[in-house]
Amino acid sequence: MSLGAADAAAVTDAVGFWDGALARLAATAPPDPRLLWPAGVVVFLAWALPWLRRWARALTTLVHEAGHAAVGMLVGRRFHGFVVEGDLSGRAVTSGRSRGPGRCVTAWAGYPMPALVGAGAVLAALAGWAGTVLAVALGVLAVLLVMSRSVRTAGLVTLCGAAVAALWWWGDAAAVPLRAGLVVGVGLLLLAGAWESLGAVARSRDGGADHRTLARLTPLPAGFWWLTWALVDAGATWLVLRSAAELW
Repeated sequence: MSLGAADAAAVTDAVGFWDGALARLAATAPPDPRLLWPAGVVVFLAWALPWLRRWARALTTLVHEAGHAAVGMLVGRRFHGFVVEGDLSGRAVTSGRSRGPGRCVTAWAGYPMPALVGAGAVLAALAGWAGTVLAVALGVLAVLLVMSRSVRTAGLVTLCGAAVAALWWWGDAAAVPLRAGLVVGVGLLLLAGAWESLGAVARSRDGGADHRTLARLTPLPAGFWWLTWALVDAGATWLVLRSAAELW
C-alpha cells in the first residue's frame, strides 16, 4: 500500500513538473513597460562593473562562435568544437570545402549573430515569449557544452546554463515581468556587444579576422564585409528601438 502511494506521489510530481514546464513555455501577456526595470539594471551594472562587463563580452563571444557553428552546419559543414580564450576571443572549428558559398556564409555569420540573437530575445520577451527564449537558450547551451573544447569554455557554458535554467524555472506567475525584464536586459547587452565587437575588429590588424578571411575567399574587399555586418547591426537596433517606442 505504501509503495502504491509512493508511486502515485511520483506520478503526481512528474505531472506537476511537466505542467510547470509547459506553462513556462507558453506565451504570456506582453509585460507592462513599467515592470521592465530589470533590463535597465542589467545594462547599467554590466557597463559600470568591469568584471560584469567582461562576462557580457564573454557572452557576446559565445554567441559569435555559436553563429559560426550553427550556420556552418546549416550549409552542410561539420562542427568539431569551439573555445573561448582568456582574452575573450574565440574559435569555432568546422570542416568542409575550403572555398565556396558555404565556407563564405560560415565565416560571415559570427559578427552579426549577437545583434540578431539580442534583438530577437528583446522582441520575443516584449511579446510575452521570454520563457520560450530561455528554454531555447538552455537547449543551445546544452549542445555547446558537449562541443566545448577547453575547461574554460565548458565552465563558461555551464555557468550560463545554470543561470538560464534558474531564471526559467524560478518563481511563479508573479515572476513573469522580472523574467521578461532580465531577458530584455541580456538581449540589449548582446546588441551593444555586437557594436562593440564591430568597432574592435575595425581597429584590428589581425590578418585572420573574419572580414579579411572573406576578402581572401571572394573578390570583394574586407571593408565591404564589415559594412554588411554594420547594416545588420543597424537593422537589429532599429527593430528594437521601434518596438520600444510602440510600448510607450
